[in-house]
Amino acid sequence: MSARLPLFPLGTVLLPGLVLPLEIFEERYRALVRELLAQPADEARSFGVVAIRRGRETGPALPAIHEVGCTAVLRRVQEHPDGRFSLITVGGQRFRIGAVDQRSAPYLVGDVEFLPDEVGDAESARESVAPVQRLMRAYAERLAATGTVQISLPDLPDDPVALSYVIAAAAVTDLTERQGLLAAADAATRLRVERALLHREVGLLQKITTIGSSELRRVDPSPN
Repeated sequence: MSARLPLFPLGTVLLPGLVLPLEIFEERYRALVRELLAQPADEARSFGVVAIRRGRETGPALPAIHEVGCTAVLRRVQEHPDGRFSLITVGGQRFRIGAVDQRSAPYLVGDVEFLPDEVGDAESARESVAPVQRLMRAYAERLAATGTVQISLPDLPDDPVALSYVIAAAAVTDLTERQGLLAAADAATRLRVERALLHREVGLLQKITTIGSSELRRVDPSPN
């Protein structure tokens, strides 16, 4: 399935199911929000979040972006007297950008293909679930033991697709690694990478006493 989708470049990776608050300052994105709010209430109000490869979120220059992103579905909108918007969005569906239109709107518009969330190798995915769950719990416990991060780990799902996204959202702090997990072909591949990543992180946490993770519990509002 393909579509034209407004694009919102950010210095973070949005994943399906992840809550993303946004503060909208720039006029081009204010215009985007106003257009979304003008749509019928029964229509899905969403835009595409893509991680920045090079450049900045704000300013006149358009940044270079990754080709795989995730839709952000509006859940709550607050308009301020000065024209700013405060948004609460939730990650929806992954997509791959085929072409980018820089002229028809004040913001980028992408010709995108939506990507299915497939399990992949079903046996491999099933075999990865329990080890990844155990490693994630060990990771959370070791982070909490440092005394610098308070962990509130939800019940980890047994479904391979859902689990792969929960782990990607909770355990990855490096944008490049997180982008790679978003773009993974299927859940089996994503879980295999996460298993290795968590094993590495648990080993590192055995050797250090402090850590500066900022994305484990929440994604901070991004000013635009």
